[in-house]
Amino acid sequence: MSKVKPYKDSNLGKKEQVTQMFDNISENYDGLNRVISFGIDVSWRKKVVAIVKASNPQTVLDIATGTGDLAINLAETKAKRIVGLDISSGMLEIGKQKVLKKELENTIEMVLGDSENMPFEDNYFDAITVAFGVRNFETLEKGLTEIYRVLKPGGVFVILETSMPTKTPYKQGYNFYTKNILPVIGKIFSKDKSAYKYLYESASVFPFGEALNNILRKIGFINVNDLPQTFGVATIYTSSK
Repeated sequence: MSKVKPYKDSNLGKKEQVTQMFDNISENYDGLNRVISFGIDVSWRKKVVAIVKASNPQTVLDIATGTGDLAINLAETKAKRIVGLDISSGMLEIGKQKVLKKELENTIEMVLGDSENMPFEDNYFDAITVAFGVRNFETLEKGLTEIYRVLKPGGVFVILETSMPTKTPYKQGYNFYTKNILPVIGKIFSKDKSAYKYLYESASVFPFGEALNNILRKIGFINVNDLPQTFGVATIYTSSK
């Protein structure tokens, strides 16, 4: 994963590059997500919320929260405190406005921070989620270890991430769309022409399915399971501590 860089002409590290990239595309991010995924990402998030809600959490952390879509959806869990953490101030500013519009500022707190070095005490959160963010960790194992640290024993950890379909013809169709169509859409609607090319490339090399399950188990997570979505273009991973 570390071989894929958002800006090939940049001397910045991956973390700084990802931060800059998401700052640049923050204004168009929500609309582009709906277009690129044909709106299916909304249903994926609803499934994540249902999984978290079943555990009746009081404290929830949404890592790589971006503009806060999942954090806002997680208000349905009736948790007393929801924290949305992201490294991009541009994405967070839009998220804060959305939280205010939904009148959820007493429940949801948007925090600028690094997922690999979080400002939270050990064993604090009842549930933690990451939607389309783990592949952007500079060091995957370090980020997952930090998540394990702040999750309570018995707590639920849910990942929603892109994955690669393995069956014909979905594999061929997905490869053509993400390699040829997605970057064109990104160029038309976003001022950052390399961002959506990076998003495809990072997804294509990121471990998914049993490969990611094994990494989670190595970190110490238990009850690890993966639930492919929409012919395998995304996967929901569930686990606990």
